[in-house]
Amino acid sequence: MRSYKQFCGLAKALEMVGDRWTLLIVRELLARGRCRYTDLQKGLPGIATNLLADRLRELEEAGIIRREDAPPPVATTLFALTPRGEELEPVIDALGRWGVPLLASASKSDTFRGHWLIFPAKLYLKDHASDRPPIAIEVHTDDEPIVIEAHAGSVRARVGSAEKPDAVMTGSPRLIAALISGNLTLAAARHAGLHYQGDAKALKRLQPLAFAS
Repeated sequence: MRSYKQFCGLAKALEMVGDRWTLLIVRELLARGRCRYTDLQKGLPGIATNLLADRLRELEEAGIIRREDAPPPVATTLFALTPRGEELEPVIDALGRWGVPLLASASKSDTFRGHWLIFPAKLYLKDHASDRPPIAIEVHTDDEPIVIEAHAGSVRARVGSAEKPDAVMTGSPRLIAALISGNLTLAAARHAGLHYQGDAKALKRLQPLAFAS
């Protein structure tokens, strides 16, 4: 393991998670929970197979991830964060928030995965009607859907579909990310091509504080 040979918490942390791809592997496991090697590959476009295997081994040795056997009849290995690995969630959130302004200059050829919207959804959306019944909004981009849920003042997001969503939102990744982060109003997003079906009040309940309708 690379060492900076410094008596500093940041230096020691970077020795563990500072290599290329490492924190993105943590991002995938935070978003998906336990997942297969192939799921990680799909969520990390561009990573070489041997490099992913190396990073997983290093993270396991560092006590950040663990391997589990999937329950029958599926015969495969699953990867999951340990409690120590889960402690990296606020680090991932803070870095993601810091990097949001950089998306404005991102290349149009940059790849995207639908479940990456989980993080801005958790960071920016607020439940403005905590006394109301729970709601669920299903979000579709050009990849697998996610569900954004509000209940009792909290907002959570997960990969998958809702059994009976209050609304369904469909649009490009950039458009939905701009809406979630409060950089676009709903009216502007619709004008730019956002499709919204269902209860119009559901999205308004979840608007970020920066959002102006």
